[in-house]
Amino acid sequence: MEILWLIIASLGAGVGTGLAGLSAAAVMVPILIVLCPSFMGETGAYQATAIALASDILGSAVTAYTYAKHKNIDLKRGWIMMACILVMCTIGSYAAFLAGNVVLGSFTLFLTFFIGIRFLIKPDSGSENTAAKGEKLDWKGILVSLFFGLTIGFGTGFVGTGGGMMMLVVFTLMLGMDHKTAVGTSTFIMTFTALIASVSHILIHPAIILEKWHMMLLCIIVTTAASLYSARFANRVNNRTVGITTGWVLTILGASMLALNYRHLWYYDGLWTDTLITFKDFLIFIIIFAAALIVIQGIFRMNKNVFRKLLHVIAFTSSIFVAMRGQSWQAGTLTLIIFAAVVYPILWLAENWKHFSALFVEKKPGEIRSSLLLLFLSQALFLAVACGLLKKPYLLVCATASWGLGDIAAAWVGRPLGKHKIRLFFADHNKSWEGSIAMALTAFIASCASLYLFSPCSPMQILLISVIVGIVSSVSEMASKGGNDTVIVPACNLLVLGILSLLI
Repeated sequence: MEILWLIIASLGAGVGTGLAGLSAAAVMVPILIVLCPSFMGETGAYQATAIALASDILGSAVTAYTYAKHKNIDLKRGWIMMACILVMCTIGSYAAFLAGNVVLGSFTLFLTFFIGIRFLIKPDSGSENTAAKGEKLDWKGILVSLFFGLTIGFGTGFVGTGGGMMMLVVFTLMLGMDHKTAVGTSTFIMTFTALIASVSHILIHPAIILEKWHMMLLCIIVTTAASLYSARFANRVNNRTVGITTGWVLTILGASMLALNYRHLWYYDGLWTDTLITFKDFLIFIIIFAAALIVIQGIFRMNKNVFRKLLHVIAFTSSIFVAMRGQSWQAGTLTLIIFAAVVYPILWLAENWKHFSALFVEKKPGEIRSSLLLLFLSQALFLAVACGLLKKPYLLVCATASWGLGDIAAAWVGRPLGKHKIRLFFADHNKSWEGSIAMALTAFIASCASLYLFSPCSPMQILLISVIVGIVSSVSEMASKGGNDTVIVPACNLLVLGILSLLI
């Protein structure tokens, strides 16, 4: 059975490298340390990382070669980062051996999942101001290269990721490379960093070669082949297709590995039965609510922005519903995750429907789909924290209701009446003081009502907490840009409420 998991891990690693320049360890290590008994010992994660790094050498090399053939490598803008990474990766490798399984394994599992989410939310990694290939770095580019080169280099040796994703972000968003040039450049660098880190791992722990040479050989062969074919595919299609494909692969993989690795914290007998019951009730809730809004829209022909905000009511009450109606917090969390996974591809297909744009208001193509994915996954996390970790469901109700109702009030007041734009250094300058004040007052009222109905707090405590929640909601909404308030505001609210619940 281990051979099957080794092949699956190697295929995933190769696909990740060829499509998006991800290091083999981001995919391979989670599978090996969770599903293969040979890597569950004291140095299992370290050995898994060494095998992944060895597989990364040829995988990155054939990927870089493929991108180079299409003239998608730019070392003039990447040589400083390359030099720094090569120096630091050996130090990181030794630090990883000292850290052991817990730090290394956990970091890699979470890294895989969040890289996948990042690709789904924003498939196109790029800067609006793309630099010409071969253009020299300015002083800001040099400082960026030095800082991230040193930190990514250490991370390369420490967690064995090769820094592929982090290099991709730096190259595209900070150094102005286009997506494919960034992938080609990062995989070229990874060829050498993987070589150095792999040799360092093996010298520090020679048992890798003596005990698992056959596993290493199999992984190298499969990863190299998968990298080659994936790189050829990536150079034939557009960046968005590559990003979405990679996002789904890594998100599903990361979520599966996290669930397996931490199953003792959330799994219990009867979980799937409870989840089915919760999911059924949740679907009924969503269908009735959505159908009612669509009928009302058909009768009264509301302004699209008003209708859009009413749809937000369905979104922000979702986690509250499953928290109150669900059989357990585990069932509620799984319900939100499953719903997000089901709705995302449905909306993707529905975007081709000619009436889609008439029904939904999108600021940019794919915004509804990406926003809902981010919203439901973040709400699943908030539910797990409030109901599972803190065991105080009223914190979720208060944090979410304050954001949801406050956001609606900010839009309905700010758009028609917002004459005074906010000029604070941290704020979105498109937002107004009128909208922010409406947000604060509405969040205060929502917090008072939520805490009064569901919490054991005294009236004075409710007033004090609600004042703080109103201010936090308004300030965090000011600072949120690009629609990220769906995560930032409830996260800030939940953090503050969690701290206050421990103090009061």
